[in-house]
Amino acid sequence: MNFNDLFSFERLIENMPNVLAGLPVTLSIVVCAFFIGGLLGFGIAIIRIRHIKILEQLIIVYISFMRCTPLIVQLFVVYFGLPLLVGLVGIDINRWDKLIFVLIAYILNEAAFLSELIRSSILAVPAGQTEAAYSIGLSNIQTYFRIIIPQAGRIAIPGLSVQIINLFQGTSLAFLMGVLDMMGRASAIGVNTYHVIEAYLDVAIIFIIISICLERFFIYLNKKYSYSLIKGGY
Repeated sequence: MNFNDLFSFERLIENMPNVLAGLPVTLSIVVCAFFIGGLLGFGIAIIRIRHIKILEQLIIVYISFMRCTPLIVQLFVVYFGLPLLVGLVGIDINRWDKLIFVLIAYILNEAAFLSELIRSSILAVPAGQTEAAYSIGLSNIQTYFRIIIPQAGRIAIPGLSVQIINLFQGTSLAFLMGVLDMMGRASAIGVNTYHVIEAYLDVAIIFIIISICLERFFIYLNKKYSYSLIKGGY
């Protein structure tokens, strides 16, 4: 057995297009989970800030479950548990595409984590800002969107950067549910060719490049947002 049998740069290059073909699936999971999960997380954060009693207790249990269990467990709970749950009301979703179950699991996971990030960012805005807004006649909604959210957004940027990079890297578990994302395609290449190292290195290279780009983007966004707030007088 020679070195070429174990690793080949030619195979590394040849496998790259096939692995990249799974990138749109990976990115779709990231985009849906981050934005839909962010909207749900914002609603959850507001409920906790307002201390809506019954809902707040349920939300605390939900967040605790999401934060204290591995993502792979949540994937399987959604995949096997959701059809049973909705089946109680006579709805059959067993034939849904596996990607839908994966998206639901990632959205629920992100909503839990982002809700805590959003909540802490909102609470970090000085109370005097809210009082000043009320004193000039702004309503609750106007105060949130004109005063609180811009400042909370600036506070949340570092945490959001870590969260979205972790989310992007965490999508590597989706292939375990049969989704043909980058990891799924790399696994298929390994099964078909009996050479797995090159395909997984291709995945690693793509993850590294995109993670670095995301990190740089959030650094730029943080600097730009900081300048905008200073210029705007916050």
